[in-house]
Amino acid sequence: MPTLFSIGALSNAAGCKVETIRYYEKIGLMPEPARSEGGQRRYHQRHRERLAFIRHSRELGFTLEDIRELLTMSEQHGCADDIARRHLETVEQRIRSLSALRDELGRMINECEQGRPGECRVIEVLSDHRKCTTEHGH
Repeated sequence: MPTLFSIGALSNAAGCKVETIRYYEKIGLMPEPARSEGGQRRYHQRHRERLAFIRHSRELGFTLEDIRELLTMSEQHGCADDIARRHLETVEQRIRSLSALRDELGRMINECEQGRPGECRVIEVLSDHRKCTTEHGH
């Protein structure tokens, strides 16, 4: 007989909140579990494995829609490299944006007049985006 989990046990085993499991069920990422005679959810090992897949995908930054596509691909035994490539491009764009942000903040700090009243370069640049030298999420 297979091991069955209550939602609390599944939550503990997976390291996520009960509300998260319910949300994933509501949006169709987690299959509807069987119910006990008393109406309590009863999860199988496959639910635990699916939840682990979803959580790991989220940790890697995949969107819920990406995860939906990945789950479909896994069920069809397809290759998900297009989804991963698309996500990689998003991550690379975020890195470029964060690098520009880091450079702009560093420049603002380096140009600061070291605390002389009325001559703070940080405040000046934050007050006028045109004084920035990089595009950083604008």
